[in-house]
Amino acid sequence: MGRVVGFELSSQEPEKAVAFYVNVFGWQVAEPQWDYWEVQTGDNQLPGINGGIGKGPHDFPHGSRIQIEVDSIDDTISMAKKQGAMVVREKMEFENFYLAYLVDPVGNGVGIIEKK
Repeated sequence: MGRVVGFELSSQEPEKAVAFYVNVFGWQVAEPQWDYWEVQTGDNQLPGINGGIGKGPHDFPHGSRIQIEVDSIDDTISMAKKQGAMVVREKMEFENFYLAYLVDPVGNGVGIIEKK
């Protein structure tokens, strides 16, 4: 089952977005890596999810999208394409996970993550 495990807020001014969410909502923000700031939105013992704020890439310059954890990113990409999704960023490898970005058949951006 695919579970929502995070969110991303994309902006062309990520530092400004970081300041807004820190000052308005009290989010804890980590030092940036690759123009991406991980955020903790509250006490991890309470319901809710954490996410990040990043400099929006050319294919998603601003907006928000959820991140869904899957067992197999390759199988999920294949199934998503069969169901009408468009892959906007192919599978990328990071130290502890794989990540890809899709747009669903109605235009919503979705990140999919497979932990290593």
